[in-house]
Amino acid sequence: MSEHEHWKDEPEDQDFPAAQSFLSLLVGAAQAARLADALAKEQPLRRYAAKDLLRASGLPLLPSDDPEVRNDLDKVKHGKKLSPVLLVYGEPLWVADGYHRICASYYIDEKILVPCRLVPRSP
Repeated sequence: MSEHEHWKDEPEDQDFPAAQSFLSLLVGAAQAARLADALAKEQPLRRYAAKDLLRASGLPLLPSDDPEVRNDLDKVKHGKKLSPVLLVYGEPLWVADGYHRICASYYIDEKILVPCRLVPRSP
């Protein structure tokens, strides 16, 4: 399976409010809104290995039977494409939206390149 085979070309509209909601827990509502707006701006996707995204974020690999990971694996199995992930870089990397999609991709191939939108923490 090629790395582009199970990915959409752009994030879905619903990904940005989800990212904003998560980020508001880390930096408050105003900064989260700015970061979500920056993520929503059209930009070229960057691609990183699923294993590297997990390492940079410090997040554990969720089990393949986690309901959301399993749902994403089933989508790919049935030919549906996943939305690119939304990231905020810094140390550690924040996965604003797409943690389960990264984990699902890892189970397909840990070296598979995951398309990402990436913005800095400080504008």
